[in-house]
Amino acid sequence: MLSALDRLIVEADKGVRTVFGVYAASRRVPGRDLPEAALGEPERRHAAGLMRVNHCGEVCAQALYQGQALASGNAELNRRLAAAAQEEEDHLAWTETRIRELDGATSLLNPLWYLGSLAIGYAAGRAGDAWNLGFLKETERQVERHLEGHLERLDPADARTRAIVAQMKVDEAGHADMAARLGARELPVPVKRLMAAVAKVMTTLSYRL
Repeated sequence: MLSALDRLIVEADKGVRTVFGVYAASRRVPGRDLPEAALGEPERRHAAGLMRVNHCGEVCAQALYQGQALASGNAELNRRLAAAAQEEEDHLAWTETRIRELDGATSLLNPLWYLGSLAIGYAAGRAGDAWNLGFLKETERQVERHLEGHLERLDPADARTRAIVAQMKVDEAGHADMAARLGARELPVPVKRLMAAVAKVMTTLSYRL
């Protein structure tokens, strides 16, 4: 078993790798073999912006899962969180790959989003497992709706970007279902609204920066 210091070092290393793009997918990129669409410059910039938002969201997801796991002493829950975090790491790699293909760049604000999300995840974990899972469930449901909106806004011809977003949506729904099965509590409506408002600020800024 890792000592407290060893665990701190491991988690710090995860944070550095997440923020600075040192990660690898365990699954192949969805749509990798599909032909590249002949997008105009505005459509390409728009797709890159949306994928930058999604990449930023995945940076936040890694931090949230880390914070939640650090605050929880439930070994089974932490195992489930680690499995979900691995899928989110796939999303990180996929979205960064697609951003580069679209001649875009990841968000300059990723370090800020990471630190804020780590603190939020830790606070959720300290509230107890049921609330921790409730926060996870609501987060993933909001992300699922957010990705559905991206599918509606992406160019229909951009099959490669759409394939990535579609698989991410499936994975996020699975994480929410997992949290529900494990006993997630329903968050109060004001908390859900606050989460949506914070997400709106993050997505608006990361689309541009």
